[in-house]
Amino acid sequence: MTFSLSQLALLGVGYLLSLFLAAYAVERNWLPRAWVRHPLVYVLSLGVYASAWAFYGSVGLANQYGYGFLAYYMGISGAFVMSPILLRPILQITRTYQLSSLADLLAFRYRSRWAGITVSIIMLAVVVPMLTLQITAIGDTLYLLNREWPVENLALAYCLIMILFAILFGARHVSPREKHEGLVFAIAFESVLKLVAILILGGVVLFGVFPEVGGLEQWLSDNQAQLAREQVRLQDGPWRTLLLMFFAAAVAMPHMFHMAFTENTNPAALRQASWGFPLFLLIMSLSVPPILWAGYYLNVDSDPSYFALGIGLALESEFLTVLIFVGGLAAASGIIIVTTLSTAAMFLNHLVLPVYKPAPRYDFYRWLLWMRRSLIGVILLLAYGFYRIVGSDLDLSQLGILGFVACSQFLPGILGLLYWPQSNRKGFITGLVVGTITWIYGLLLPFCELALGWEVPFFLPPTDEGNWHLSAITAIGINFLLFVIVSLSTKRSSEEQAAADACSIDNVSRPSRLPLQASNTTEVINALTPSLGRYVAEREVYQALTDLELPSYEDRPYALRRLRARLEANLSGLMGPTVAHDLVNRYLPFQKDVELTEDLFQLEQRLEGFQSRFGGLASELDNLRRYHRQTLERLPMGVCSLAPDGEVLMWNQVMSQLTGIGSLDVTGSHLSRLPSPWGPMLSDFLTSDAMHKHKHRVDSAGRPRWFGMHKAVLQSSGSQPGGTVILMEDQTETQLLEEELMHSERLASIGRLAAGVAHEIGNPITGIDCLAQSMRYETDNPELLEMADQIQEQTKRVTRIVQSLMNFSHAGHHSTDHDPVDTTYCVNEAIQLLKLSKRSQDIDFINDCPPELMTLGDAQRLVQVFINLLGNARDASEAGSTIWVQGDMDEQQIRIRIIDDGHGIPAETLDHIFEPFFTTKDVGKGTGLGLSLVYSIIEEHYGHIAIDSPLASGRGTCVTVSLPRYEATESTELTEQPS
Repeated sequence: MTFSLSQLALLGVGYLLSLFLAAYAVERNWLPRAWVRHPLVYVLSLGVYASAWAFYGSVGLANQYGYGFLAYYMGISGAFVMSPILLRPILQITRTYQLSSLADLLAFRYRSRWAGITVSIIMLAVVVPMLTLQITAIGDTLYLLNREWPVENLALAYCLIMILFAILFGARHVSPREKHEGLVFAIAFESVLKLVAILILGGVVLFGVFPEVGGLEQWLSDNQAQLAREQVRLQDGPWRTLLLMFFAAAVAMPHMFHMAFTENTNPAALRQASWGFPLFLLIMSLSVPPILWAGYYLNVDSDPSYFALGIGLALESEFLTVLIFVGGLAAASGIIIVTTLSTAAMFLNHLVLPVYKPAPRYDFYRWLLWMRRSLIGVILLLAYGFYRIVGSDLDLSQLGILGFVACSQFLPGILGLLYWPQSNRKGFITGLVVGTITWIYGLLLPFCELALGWEVPFFLPPTDEGNWHLSAITAIGINFLLFVIVSLSTKRSSEEQAAADACSIDNVSRPSRLPLQASNTTEVINALTPSLGRYVAEREVYQALTDLELPSYEDRPYALRRLRARLEANLSGLMGPTVAHDLVNRYLPFQKDVELTEDLFQLEQRLEGFQSRFGGLASELDNLRRYHRQTLERLPMGVCSLAPDGEVLMWNQVMSQLTGIGSLDVTGSHLSRLPSPWGPMLSDFLTSDAMHKHKHRVDSAGRPRWFGMHKAVLQSSGSQPGGTVILMEDQTETQLLEEELMHSERLASIGRLAAGVAHEIGNPITGIDCLAQSMRYETDNPELLEMADQIQEQTKRVTRIVQSLMNFSHAGHHSTDHDPVDTTYCVNEAIQLLKLSKRSQDIDFINDCPPELMTLGDAQRLVQVFINLLGNARDASEAGSTIWVQGDMDEQQIRIRIIDDGHGIPAETLDHIFEPFFTTKDVGKGTGLGLSLVYSIIEEHYGHIAIDSPLASGRGTCVTVSLPRYEATESTELTEQPS
C-alpha cells in the first residue's frame, strides 16, 4: 500500500495548517481565555518532549534495551516530580530577570559573555542531532509511504516547509518579548493528537493483531528466546546513564526550557505539571511493548523504530497508516518549531548582538524580527546539512543518544547555579568545553566512523551501541571534575557573587542603595538614547514603569533603582542578559564613591517571594519578622524609618493617614522631596537636637492640626544598618479639648464677674428709674416729661443689658420666651441707634435686607447683636466708607450679611475672635466682650455666625449671621389678631 506525493503533501500541509489555525484562533481571541490559560494546556504543551524518537524511536529503544526504554520517560518524569527544588527555582529566576533560554540563564548566573557564547555554540551539539532525528524520521516515513522521490529530497522538502511554519508560529510579529500563547495551545493540541494516535494503535494491536483470547500471552510464551536474542542486556551503566540523560533534558533541552519556563504564563501550573506530565508520558509508554511485539508477530520488514507505521502497512489499513503518519508528523513538527524558535533567540542574543547591533536610527524591533527569521532558516538548513553528511546513515537511537548526551553536559552548570554559589565562570566554561570535546572524541566521531566507514588518522575508542554509556559517563564526569576543581582554585568577581546570590535557592541577594547618576526618568531615557534610539529608549522605559506600576515621571532614588533593575530584566528578554547588563552598566551607572547600607525595603520585598522556601529556624525567623512588621504597621502611631542619608525606608499605615501620602508614594524618597508641610516639618525635626517636640502646629486642609514627634537614633553595628526612627502622633483632639476647657474656664470666671457687675449696677439703675418716675408726677413741663421718658427708656435698656450679663453668667440656661421677630426691623433699629453717635456720621449704612425675614427670638437682644456687629464694621472702616447689610432666606433659615471694606481681620486672630476679653482695638477702646456676647446670643437663638476676612479684594470683612426661619401659619395669625 502506497500513497502519492500529492496525498502526502495534502496530509502534511493540511495538518500544519490546522495546527496554525489553532494558534491563530488563540491570537485572535476566538477561544475563551479560560481554556487557553488552563493548567491542562500547559501540561499538554510539555508533551513537545515526546518527539519522533518517542513516537518511533522508543520502539527501537525497547528492541535494544527491553524495558530499559522506560528510562526515556522516567528520567524526565523524575525531574518534574522534583520540581519544587529544581524547576520552580529556575522558573522564578527566569520570570524575575526575563531570561528566555538556557544560555541566558547561565550567562546571567556566571556574568560572562563567553559563558553565553560557549553555551550557544555547544547547544549546536544538542540541536543539530535532535533536529536531524526529526528530519530522518519524517524522511524515512515519507519514503516508506512513497518511493517515487529519493529520501533526501523528501527530507529537504519537509525542511523548507518547516522553515515557513516555524516563522509563522513564532516570528510573525514585530512586538518584542511576545508570549506565544497560540503556539502553546497548538503544541498542546498536537500532544493530544499523537497521544490519541499511539493509543489507537496500541488498541488495534491488542485487539486486532493478536487473537482476542490469550493470543498475546501465548505468543510471548512461545517467543521468549527470540525476544531475548533481539535485546541487549540492560546493565547498570546504560540504565543509569539513560536516566541521567533524560533527567537533564527537562531543563537543558532548548524546546523543554522554552515550553516549561519561557512560555509559562501561569507559574502555579507547574504544580499540576509535576504529576500531570509524568502521567502523560506513562500513558504514551503503555503502547510501546505491544507495538514492538506486534511488529515481530507480523514480520514487519522495517527497522524496529518504524514498526508503528509498518503495522498499518502490514494490516493494509489506510486509516491506521494515515493516523500514525500524522501522529509522527505532529511529534516531529512540534519539537522542530519550538527548538528552532528557542535556538534562534539564543543565537541572536549571544552570537549576533555581541558582535553587531544596528545603529539607533534603524527600526531595532524590526531588525530583531528579521534576524530571528533568518536564524530559523539557518538552523534548519544546518540540521539538513548534517543529515546529508552524517545523519542519514545514523539510526534514530544513535542520533538521540548524541543529542541527549551533549545536553547532559549543561547539568553541572545548572546544579551549580542553584546549589553551589561558590562556582564561577572559569570552572563552568572549562568543564563544559572539555566535556564537549570528550563527547566529540568518545561519541560523535566513533558513531560517524561506524556509520560512514571513515578512517580517522588518530586512535578512537571502540564505541558502539553496547558501550556508548562509558564514553557518556566519562564526558560528564570530566565536566563535573573540572567544574569543581577550577571553581575552587579561582576567585569569583563581585558581579558573579551578586548573580550567585540572586540565583541560589538558599540565599537572598542584599541589594545596595547606591543612587544612579540619572536623577529622573527623563535623564534615564536620554542616557539610553545613544544606544537604543529615542523611540526604543522611551518604549522600554515606559514599559518598565508600567510593569512596576510607577508613574511616568519618577525621581525617587529607590524607584530609579527598581527601574534600572527592571530595564535590565526587560532588555535581557530582548537582547540577552550579557548585552543588557553591559548596556545598563555603561549608560545607567551608579554614582561612585558613595557608601550606603543595603536597601532594606527591597530586601524585605525579596524575602516575601522566598517565604515558601523557608524551613526550620529560617521559617521561624521569617514569621518573627512578619510579626514585628505587622506590629509596626498596625501601631496606632505614625512610624517613619529613615536611612542615615534621610531616605524613607518605612512609612506605616497611620503615617499615611496622618499625612495623606501613601507608603508606595513615599518609600525610597528623601524627606526633602516630601510635599509641604510634611517634608520641611520632618526634615527640621530630623536635623534638630531635640528628641521630642510636642504640639507642633501644622495648617493642613484649611484647618490647624497639632502633632507630637519623637525620634530615636539607631547606631550601626556590624551588618546592622543605622538610621533614625521618627514617631508622630496626632494631638489635635487633645489640643482642641484643652482649648475648650480653657475657654470654659474663662467663661465661668467672666460669668461670675458679670453676675457681680449686674448685681451692683441693678440697684443704681432702679434708683434712677424711680427718680424719673417722680419727675413725671412732679411737673407738667413737656420738655421735662420727654426727658423723664427718655431716662426711663434708657434705664430699661440698661436693665436689659444687665439681664444679658446675668444670662451670660448662667450659660446654658437660655430663655425660651421667644416671639416672632422681623430681623430687617432689628437691623434698622441698630442703624438708627448707631447714627446717634458722632463716629457714625461719616459712614453710610445701607440696609438691603428684604422685608419679612422672620425668626423666633428676643428682638432687643438681636438689636444688641447688630449694634455690636455694625459698630465693629464702623470702627474698622475709614471715613466716607459704606457698610452694606444684605439678607436672604431659604426653606430652613435666614441669613444676614454685614459687609465692610475696612482693613480686615488678620488670619492669626480669627480663631480667637469670639473669646471673651480678646480685642484687636487699642487699650481703652474695647473690652473684648462684644463678640463673645454676640456669639452667646446667636447660640441662644440656635443660629450660627461666621466671619470671612479678608475678602477677595484683599480688604474688608463679611460677617454672616444665620438664624432659623419662622413662617407663621394661618391659625397663628388668627390667634394673634386683637379681639
